[in-house]
Amino acid sequence: MKQLDRDFLLHTYRLMYSVKVMAETYEANRQITKYVHSTSRGHEAIQLATAFSLKPCDWVSPYYRDESLLLGMGWTPYQLMLQLLTKADDPFTGGRSYYSHPNSREADKPKIIHQSSATGMQVIPTTGVAQGLQYLQQIGSELLQKSDVGELPVVICSLGDASITEGEVSEALQFAVLKGLPIIYLVQDNEWGISVTAAEGRAMDAYEYAEGFKGLNKVRVDGTDFFESYKTMQEVVAHVRQNRQPWLVHAKTCLLNHHTSGVRKEFYRSEEDLAKHACNDPLPRFKQAILNKVGEGALKQIEEEVAIEIPQNFENAVAAPEPNPATVSDHVFVPTPVVKEKGERAPAGKEKVLMVDAALFAIRELMEEHEECLLYGQDVGKRLGGVFREAATLGEQFGDHRVFNTAIQEAYIIGSTVGMSAVGLKPIVEVQFADYIYPGFNQLVTEISKSSYLSCGKFPVSTIIRVPIGAYGGGGPYHSGSVESTLLTIKGIKIGYPSNAADMKGLMKAAYYDPNPVVMLEHKGLYWSKVPGTEEAKTVEPAKDYMLPFGKGAVVQEADLRSLDNGESVCIITYGMGVYWAKAASKQFPGRVEIIDLRTLFPLDEDLIYTTVKKHGKCLVLTEEQQNNSFAEALSGRILKACFQWLDAPVEVLGALNLPAVPLNMGLEAAMLPNANKVAGRLRELLNS
Repeated sequence: MKQLDRDFLLHTYRLMYSVKVMAETYEANRQITKYVHSTSRGHEAIQLATAFSLKPCDWVSPYYRDESLLLGMGWTPYQLMLQLLTKADDPFTGGRSYYSHPNSREADKPKIIHQSSATGMQVIPTTGVAQGLQYLQQIGSELLQKSDVGELPVVICSLGDASITEGEVSEALQFAVLKGLPIIYLVQDNEWGISVTAAEGRAMDAYEYAEGFKGLNKVRVDGTDFFESYKTMQEVVAHVRQNRQPWLVHAKTCLLNHHTSGVRKEFYRSEEDLAKHACNDPLPRFKQAILNKVGEGALKQIEEEVAIEIPQNFENAVAAPEPNPATVSDHVFVPTPVVKEKGERAPAGKEKVLMVDAALFAIRELMEEHEECLLYGQDVGKRLGGVFREAATLGEQFGDHRVFNTAIQEAYIIGSTVGMSAVGLKPIVEVQFADYIYPGFNQLVTEISKSSYLSCGKFPVSTIIRVPIGAYGGGGPYHSGSVESTLLTIKGIKIGYPSNAADMKGLMKAAYYDPNPVVMLEHKGLYWSKVPGTEEAKTVEPAKDYMLPFGKGAVVQEADLRSLDNGESVCIITYGMGVYWAKAASKQFPGRVEIIDLRTLFPLDEDLIYTTVKKHGKCLVLTEEQQNNSFAEALSGRILKACFQWLDAPVEVLGALNLPAVPLNMGLEAAMLPNANKVAGRLRELLNS
């Protein structure tokens, strides 16, 4: 470690002392600092040492106790206070999130993706950043930002030791070691997980845990000793910058303040414990170490200046404007360039293709045109090409670095797209069956869906998550489920549900160019048109430039004017397999049934729905999902409200029976699900009402 000059030592002391005065100021103004927050008292040394080791080309994910890390990276106390007090000029979230929940694309500082308060959840997205940087390095992409002397970027993920017990942390460590990613997991261990002691909550500390990950370099450091911390972080960062290997740094720290302002130390900590931690306070240790080098007068001057500056910063932050309530709905999504249908949907002279092939062809064309496009998930690599052969030949054509298998890690598959997208890539990932998406819900809900909104549009997650869905004849309870209602409770994601090959290709292309997260629900029973009555899912393959915007439904069958004029018609609002049940059932009522295919469930083409319902006065909402509390029932309520005066009968809903799972036996499966005969029966009741 090079000799640290006087100015550097004084700057470090100023920041450390600022953290102390900031904590005291917040505590003295508890009625004003009413939003829950944590401070970094006891963690200052390792955090500043880490910050001073970073360059603007690097990426870092602080956690909620990392205010010292942010100060060391160049953020000012005033800027942090704006977030503490949820002010309009909060540079990170515009008043939408907690203290020390940053995100940034500032050119002169390391980049920070959005990450949540859910402990350990940030580890997968941040590992995704490292995964993305590795790929950019492999292909020599200009998107890979280097230091001003050409050094490669590193990634740091900061977390508390208690979060190491999270299962998703192990998924990230596993992937980082398997792929040899340039990431440092900085684990700050103050031996507390709120009120749970280390002895109560874990069988081993983070350093010992790392023993189980072959290839994960590791080191222990006294995180309260600035000089030891600085030396360690300089060495580790330099090693990762040069050798592109993962590290875990286990830093022992002390917790000198409350867990949070809401969970106060006096609630659960003994005087003996507090005194033990106070002995390791980094501030007096650092002051004593530099006293002879810088002089007591210089330190006294800093203390006097900070004692004036911090309260003034706080006063200014209190006086700063509040967010405009009119902006509360801003940044849920960023604008998409695909707002109109374009390109040739049914080129002359082309043969019909299967829906599964339409998806394959769309992704192939995208990967040929865009080097930043990647595809990964379980079994999608060239050995199999997906359990439904939906990625067949892609691995052979584009190589293992662009199309590759993952372990059984739905959380990692989904959550890594956050980091991949942040560095400029466009990941297309696959969850093997809709029934398997639940392990990835933490990432989908906590990280992906909130990223654009809480970063004020700086970090929308541009990804496509492919999810084969629905029953297809004997798939059973873990391979036949419908999950759209569960997904639709998540705000901040778009959901497509094509029912034919042309829509599949058009929506896939639109999803790729959409900078927001998209879940594509792809019905397994329609993939090959093998289910009786689904032949029309095969269509002519659209042209390469064909795109179908989200939020545009389709009239797939019209009622004739005579039935309409005589008040003898009905409309069916449906999607997916429901389109084919509706078509089959309507043959019993020639000219009397109009069918709307929603094509996307969010955004939803409400104009088409309401216009159609008003025209007919009678409506059936048809779904494959279990009916109670479903999207279909919610939609029927919206239709009732919007179209009440035009309705001639209550809005009907038909879905699957309200059972916990789809039975394996095909007779039982048929008894549970809607079909053409059941739809026809409900139509007959409506038409006769």
